Amino acid sequence: MLIVIAIIIIILIIAVYVFMQRPQFGSAVSGERLELIRKSPYYKDGQFRNLSKTPALTEGASYYGVMKEFFFGRNKRGTPSAVLPSKTIDLLHLDRDKDILVWFGHSSYFMQIDGKKILVDPVLSGSASPIKFTTRSFKGSDVYTTDGIPEIDYLFITHDHWDHLDYDTIKKLKPKINKVITGLGVGEHLERWGFDKNIIIERDWNEEVLLEEGFTVNTAPARHFSGRGFKRNQTLWMSFIFQTPTMKIFIGGDSGYDKHFATIGNKFGPFDLAILENGQYDNNWKYIHMMPEEVVQASQDLNAKRLLPVHWSKFSLSVHPWDEPMIRIIEEAKRKKVELLHPLIGEPVYLNDTIQSTAWWEGLQ
Repeated sequence: MLIVIAIIIIILIIAVYVFMQRPQFGSAVSGERLELIRKSPYYKDGQFRNLSKTPALTEGASYYGVMKEFFFGRNKRGTPSAVLPSKTIDLLHLDRDKDILVWFGHSSYFMQIDGKKILVDPVLSGSASPIKFTTRSFKGSDVYTTDGIPEIDYLFITHDHWDHLDYDTIKKLKPKINKVITGLGVGEHLERWGFDKNIIIERDWNEEVLLEEGFTVNTAPARHFSGRGFKRNQTLWMSFIFQTPTMKIFIGGDSGYDKHFATIGNKFGPFDLAILENGQYDNNWKYIHMMPEEVVQASQDLNAKRLLPVHWSKFSLSVHPWDEPMIRIIEEAKRKKVELLHPLIGEPVYLNDTIQSTAWWEGLQ
């Protein structure tokens, strides 16, 4: 019996190893890229580190308890039972004079600002997992496909988690991408997937990139982690300050709340718009994802005129009800008098106009 068990374990280990050699997992950082990473002040003892001590789980939480809750204690409303309402517009033939944002659900969105087309963390394949029948997108949330995405001037990738860097989507978009801006190490995945290294801009935190006249990116910290397999923190997670001739946008990646928001706000604020992650949080991992009330505070720390909460309404990666992130953040935003945007998936947000957002999720189960 022990021999049989040992054989089964060995077969499983081999199967997992073979499965993880698939291109979807990207590549481990090596060569000159690894040497550059090792020079980063934020890379210590073989991995990137957050500015503040950031345990994966909150004190008192255990992986056993988290997994038990995730599989057996999830809220019955973690996934909407109804098809989500949405809108679509023709992104291929936009008026170049319009400054517009279109949210695709979760952390994926398109912007056209001052004539440039920008795409952030596109996940349009219907899944946020290497196993396609798991972590499926909500019904009605996939109204845009890669065919409807125009040629992109700047693709921002905040980090390499599956719900932000999607192999299928990126491969299909590759011919349309002119420039990629991302964190140290992520280019290793992109090069394996066929991207020309000359269009990839990889940076450490607190660096400046002059894209072209009038368009600048400053890289900034986030409080999170990275990894597409078992080994974490070999690539860097980011947020970005994107400055155009007429607007300043904070592109926030996944992050727990910390003092870096106030630091960024003091140095680069005010922002015309802050786009911050609001969803997939839990008290068990409160250091790596903000609670909705903290998202509002972060927008105030950044000195943002408007706040767009993302990272919700497409995938269920936590145990809270699917619409709870908006219910909580709406209440807090009203209390603190923060202007909140909450468009439908696919609904155009004209950034220079007065924006009226409806509570479209109300009444959905």
